[in-house]
Amino acid sequence: MKTGLVLEGGAMRGMFSAGVIDVFLEEGLAFDGVVGVSAGATFGCNIKSGQAGRAFRYNKRFAKDPRYGSFRSLFSTGDYYNVDFCYRRIPEELDPFDNKAFAENPMKFYVVATDADTGKPVYVRMKDCREKDLEWIRASASMPLFAKPVEIDGRKFMDGGIADSIPLRFMEHKGYEKNVCVLTRPLGYRKKESSLQPLIDRMMRDYPVLAEAMRKRPARYNRTLEYIKEREEAGAAFVIRPPETLPVGRLEHDPEKLEMAYRIGIREARRRLPELRSYLEKAKEV
Repeated sequence: MKTGLVLEGGAMRGMFSAGVIDVFLEEGLAFDGVVGVSAGATFGCNIKSGQAGRAFRYNKRFAKDPRYGSFRSLFSTGDYYNVDFCYRRIPEELDPFDNKAFAENPMKFYVVATDADTGKPVYVRMKDCREKDLEWIRASASMPLFAKPVEIDGRKFMDGGIADSIPLRFMEHKGYEKNVCVLTRPLGYRKKESSLQPLIDRMMRDYPVLAEAMRKRPARYNRTLEYIKEREEAGAAFVIRPPETLPVGRLEHDPEKLEMAYRIGIREARRRLPELRSYLEKAKEV
């Protein structure tokens, strides 16, 4: 029975997931496949390259660096997170990503992006996390209002969370029967319609279908949470989530708060570790 890992996004709430992933790496927990959305993709790729601590390390190091993320970058380039710095200088020079290890690891790694013209999710398997793969990861993490659509092969894509925030159904469709979902919101959370929707409608007037997908996102997200609950109760999904609302904002720049979210992820993963091991062992027995 194949095991899968589903990594929700949530911008800097993803530091919680980074902590969970690092426990998985340190404990030698392996999955047959992983799917990441937005921050779940940008931080989650480190599980396939085997680089425990990397996501936390560079986020804390560059949290206050305007080259990493800033309104200056947003106003001058159209992207809050500077593309050259985040997707070239960090992985190539400042905190190198192990592309070789990523490519050689048999674990499959998928990312989710949203087609800007159709509003539908697109699922893409990563091969080596080099140039084109990084474009897909960037597209998956391109938040509306804070990034431009990313053009790939003549089409434009944005944040995967718009169309499929927690792609458990995708993994099940791909044949992963036992899945671990790492969420970045606590139990009981339900998404409400964004107060920024009128601004989104204006700013995304060239992509009306995408703007409409944003409007429908809360209802879609909440239905997904209900589905995850059903699968969890049926023993087909194991869910790790923050015990309470994380102490970080979406565009958090405070290194101490980032570390707090990361440490919460580590603690929660370790607390659930015995249950998780049992769950994964049962998958091997089938």
